[in-house]
Amino acid sequence: MDAYTAVRTKRDTRAYHTQALSDVSVARILQAGRMTGSSKNTQPWGFVVIRHQAQKEALSRCGDFATHLPSAPLLVAVVLTPEGGPFDAGRCAQNMMIAAWAEGITSCPTVMHDAECAARTLGLPEGHRVAVVLPFGYPDTSAPQRQPRPRRPLEELVHSERW
Repeated sequence: MDAYTAVRTKRDTRAYHTQALSDVSVARILQAGRMTGSSKNTQPWGFVVIRHQAQKEALSRCGDFATHLPSAPLLVAVVLTPEGGPFDAGRCAQNMMIAAWAEGITSCPTVMHDAECAARTLGLPEGHRVAVVLPFGYPDTSAPQRQPRPRRPLEELVHSERW
């Protein structure tokens, strides 16, 4: 799948098949995050890869809308270092999700509303924080399929020179 198709067709999904992801796919997803551009090339992130069920369940208790996390075969927590900002974290997360989708692996960005719970669960160093948790898995085709939501027409979004 080319990059434009991946961006255009990617949809967040909270239903995952139990099939494990290959080490090659996981490496590609993490590499896509690593290669993300960042402000002044600070690369202010690290990744915690989570595969064990008990750890996935513990982390899911740190987010208000995170009950789907334990069903994914793989979680990646994007952790910001003290100097890191949300814009860089968002770019990093999007790169990983698009790279995954290009391989048929779905995801859904998930916020950890209780930051202290997430930091404690993952054993983060002082000053580090979870920006987002990304569950990854192949889509569960037996789950009810959500219909694509309509997007606003481009003509409503684009302005020339001034609003």
